[in-house]
Amino acid sequence: MTFPITEHVVETDRHTTFYLACGPADATPLIFVHGWPELSISWRHQLPVFADLGFRCIAPDMRGYGRSGVYARHQDYALEHSVRDMIELLAALGRDKAVWVGHDWGTPVVWSLASHHPNRCFGVANMCVPYVPAGFAPANLIPLVDRKVYPEADFPAGQWDYQLFYQSHFEQVRQVFETNIPATVKALFRKGSPAGRGQPSRTALVRRDGGWFGGAGQAPDVPMDADVLTQADLNHYVTALERNGFFGPDSWYMNADRNGAYAAAAGNGGRLQMPVLFLHGAYDYTCETIDSRLAEPMRASCADLAERVVRSGHWMAQEAPVAVNAALARFLAVKLPDVWCD
Repeated sequence: MTFPITEHVVETDRHTTFYLACGPADATPLIFVHGWPELSISWRHQLPVFADLGFRCIAPDMRGYGRSGVYARHQDYALEHSVRDMIELLAALGRDKAVWVGHDWGTPVVWSLASHHPNRCFGVANMCVPYVPAGFAPANLIPLVDRKVYPEADFPAGQWDYQLFYQSHFEQVRQVFETNIPATVKALFRKGSPAGRGQPSRTALVRRDGGWFGGAGQAPDVPMDADVLTQADLNHYVTALERNGFFGPDSWYMNADRNGAYAAAAGNGGRLQMPVLFLHGAYDYTCETIDSRLAEPMRASCADLAERVVRSGHWMAQEAPVAVNAALARFLAVKLPDVWCD
């Protein structure tokens, strides 16, 4: 049976969450949490597949994105607010627990759900950004930089340089992304390549270049990468980002101290006991987790961790959906057999 993807909205006194849903309403929820600068449609290759396997698949637009609530202050995009959004979404579904799946900035949301609300998680699966119990912030990431690729004299912040540029030049970054949003989306959403291994990520050069895209005032107008997006997908992203702008998405990078304080308040010292899956992007050179030490804190803090390497770049669920779906299905079958519906 093929289930339709339907659109829904949850409104509370504090926030509005738009979400896509697919699959039987009474089945175990799989909630897919997107990152920067994406949308619920980032999970378009996962929703129908896992719905057909018997799960209730949910993909929200996160705060600042799409048809969900948009806010005017940086602090409104601290992780604790997005975690609360997801707890309210789960309650609106009439369920107590879910399997949570995250990518990019969606992964710190899912890691935070696991560390602060383990009773709301059957298990968690995350892509590209590993668990950093002290908080996903430059101060905790820079000590893990691979200094063979990023000598400290040349790249003091390694590939995390771009996050420091957000903090010092927020309005400039926002303006560069917003000047030509179709070009921005096409420049960002590109497949990975084995050729980049061992080479500095472009994110390490942002401060040196005086901004994104080599310091140009806007993204280059490159052809759309059809291995990641269709024209319809591109149109969805462009329409949403032209409507809301980049203030909300970029503000997720402006809460390092708040997110660190939130991480410090996690129970059990931040150690996760539930089943965890982490998918490494073989060609993701900003979140480089294979040759560097970036995944070490995760390995030390997860009692039941499975890891898989997907031969893709950063936009894993869109670039390599078959491999991602296979890894998720295996995790659900092996580690969470009781969540499958009869």
